[in-house]
Amino acid sequence: MHYLFEPLVIPSIPVLETDARFPVRRIWCVGRNYGEHTREMGGDPAHDLPIFFAKPSDAVTTEEVLPYPLHTENLHHEIELAVAIGQQGVNIPVQTALDHVFGYALALDMTRRDLQAIAKKSGQPWDLSKGFDQSCPISPIVPVTQSGHLIKGRISLSVNGAVRQQGDISDLIWSIPEIISILSSFVELRPGDLILTGTPSGVGPVKVGDRLEGECEGVGKLHVRYTER
Repeated sequence: MHYLFEPLVIPSIPVLETDARFPVRRIWCVGRNYGEHTREMGGDPAHDLPIFFAKPSDAVTTEEVLPYPLHTENLHHEIELAVAIGQQGVNIPVQTALDHVFGYALALDMTRRDLQAIAKKSGQPWDLSKGFDQSCPISPIVPVTQSGHLIKGRISLSVNGAVRQQGDISDLIWSIPEIISILSSFVELRPGDLILTGTPSGVGPVKVGDRLEGECEGVGKLHVRYTER
């Protein structure tokens, strides 16, 4: 096969304490999956199905110093537990959903909140507010063989040392097995897929110079600092 130009390198994430890397295929995100966050965004936690949206695979970054994104004056942090899929499946039963998990990581769903608000108001897609370059900072993946399956554990985010977000994985409206099962009824999940499971309340603005530190029990920490572009 002759390509017109050299194909881009597949985005990947290091696997903790190994030389292996997890190649990223797709990034699926679950919106409003903590009750308090749903309410702070003006929604009702009692929705019938999870809200799914996507980021491009090359939105992932493991860099700790990032340039502040263009075209926003209101960049927001959203700390989330990420589930790394390691086994193919479609219409996966809830009872066997965790068999498809390779491991877990801690991620940020960075959001250009001002662009998102404009899109919502006019009924347009959110893509440019959610799927921009380096919009998914992420920690190394911890394999299930080390972490076990996470059904509870504190998740938090501090900005410049002050806690902004905190919750517990057990507070998820839709559990990890339920998310995997429902999503796999819409799309076939394959190894390399990531699922960001939702963010606790307390989302807020990030400014140039801010230092973000995320932490999740059983997963570890995530450090990011924003600089002038």
